[in-house]
Amino acid sequence: MKIGIRTPSPKKSLKAMTTGKVKRAAKKSIIPGYGKKGTGLLKDPKKATYNKVYNKTTKSIFDIFK
Repeated sequence: MKIGIRTPSPKKSLKAMTTGKVKRAAKKSIIPGYGKKGTGLLKDPKKATYNKVYNKTTKSIFDIFK
């Protein structure tokens, strides 16, 4: 488990920015519960717990400048 500052990934940042509103809207209309808060814990509890701890113990380099 990493503790400290996360290293930014330009490739992943670009992918996150270009995944569009249309794609999210389509998934929301097809998959019940898509994008709802807390559904990650029901779907994959181990991953949800890991992500919660990871996001609390690390900070982005962009958070430092806020």
